[in-house]
Amino acid sequence: MSFTPEQVINSLKKVKYPARNEDIVSLGMVQDVKVDGRDVSVTLVFDRWNDPFISSIKNACIKSINVHMGSKVRVKDNITVKIPGKTEDGIILPGVKNIVAIASGKGGVGKSTVACNLAVAAANKGYKTGLIDADVYGPSIPKMLHTEKSSPLVISKDGREMMIPVESYQVKLLSMGYFVDPADPVVWRGPMATSALKQFLSQTDWGELDYLFIDLPPGTSDIHLTMVQEVPVTGVVIVTTPQNVAVADALKGVNMFRSDKINVPVLGLIENMSWFTPAELSGNRYYIFGRGGGESLAKRLGIPLLGQIPLVLGVCEDSDTGHPSVLNEQSPARQIFLDLVDRLILEINNRNDNLAPTKRVKVKN
Repeated sequence: MSFTPEQVINSLKKVKYPARNEDIVSLGMVQDVKVDGRDVSVTLVFDRWNDPFISSIKNACIKSINVHMGSKVRVKDNITVKIPGKTEDGIILPGVKNIVAIASGKGGVGKSTVACNLAVAAANKGYKTGLIDADVYGPSIPKMLHTEKSSPLVISKDGREMMIPVESYQVKLLSMGYFVDPADPVVWRGPMATSALKQFLSQTDWGELDYLFIDLPPGTSDIHLTMVQEVPVTGVVIVTTPQNVAVADALKGVNMFRSDKINVPVLGLIENMSWFTPAELSGNRYYIFGRGGGESLAKRLGIPLLGQIPLVLGVCEDSDTGHPSVLNEQSPARQIFLDLVDRLILEINNRNDNLAPTKRVKVKN
């Protein structure tokens, strides 16, 4: 039996790109279709190497060709991926499927604690996970994950010096805290801080990751702008407390990422320190920082409230000892963080299924 390129193309017309709901042939994603006896080879063109649909579309192509042309066609190992005018080596974070920023409008809302526990929870569920501590002025991740005395290795790869992340609880980590004495303040101007973040992103061998979390500094700053300029951010999570001041600042953070210049999807809101329940009064809730502020903001903005985390003394103690609460089976916060990461992954999948991949921001001077 002989096959033709036209048969291959017709088979691939059945494969749709999820975010655009059009077939990959119409979108111009199919190139270099070749047939040699039973061997079929195809080149698929994507906008970026960390497109979340690369793997699923490759599998869909194999299935469609086998369904419409017969199982005797050999195509499984003959599908290649390319980016127009670029090689994989020229793309930042080529092996990272999803980049998720964790942000807050103000400090003191527990953003880094949430980021640590989300990253460890994702790793605990079997996902390949990384975490960047982008708060270069006040790095806290090394202490929270018990790696204060660690430092990244530096290797030579393809003629470039590359850092190898520190690893703790199956999470790959990088923080300014690994390069400075914990007692020394980081007194840097903006360009120096953003240069450090660029190195964390482009001069680090992160390998293959399902999720790379970036713990941003509080507020809005050069760091945030540098991040969206350097990498296509899948989405952002905003952390707040119910307090009116925190909610007002959280609104600014949401509006920044939703602005026309930035345009990064907001995956949802997490309300931290929602209430306090004493151990001796397990049925009581005391709303120390106000009530319902995060829930009200999420409804007003039309974004998911991913979850509410009560004020638990043990969470603070776990962070101080470098043992995340999500791994502490005695902590009442453990299941909350596990549920939070499940809900977050669901929102990431919904975002990837319904929206086109985020593009890096180009800022005109």
